[in-house]
Amino acid sequence: MNNEQHELYENARKRTKQKKRLYYHFVLFLVGSVFLIALNKLLKVGETYFENWFVWAIVFWLFLWILHFVNVFVTNKFMGKDWERQQTEKLVLKQEIKIAKLEKEIAREAKLKAESEEYADELKKKENQQLNDKENK
Repeated sequence: MNNEQHELYENARKRTKQKKRLYYHFVLFLVGSVFLIALNKLLKVGETYFENWFVWAIVFWLFLWILHFVNVFVTNKFMGKDWERQQTEKLVLKQEIKIAKLEKEIAREAKLKAESEEYADELKKKENQQLNDKENK
């Protein structure tokens, strides 16, 4: 199995595990909700403090389950492995472009520096030649 097939297999295995955990969480939510209702209605737990406390507990748990659902089916779809790979490739491309620009700028500056050194050498030669000409007169 090549690297790409292995990556596809691992991604599918991970997604299956995520969905399995979500379904397990849902079953646990249903059983837990029935348990909370039974605690309140049959055993009268907590009725002296707050009559329908179990409703708030179930609503909170439902909110957590919805977050889990969104994470598995919505967020992961848009920000999964493919999205991550595209973003990485985009950033690498931007960095390569910046590096190419910097290399071009460095080459241009090196050329200017070399030209200015040549010009400075020429000036020195002319000055030396002029001094020699004055000394010879």
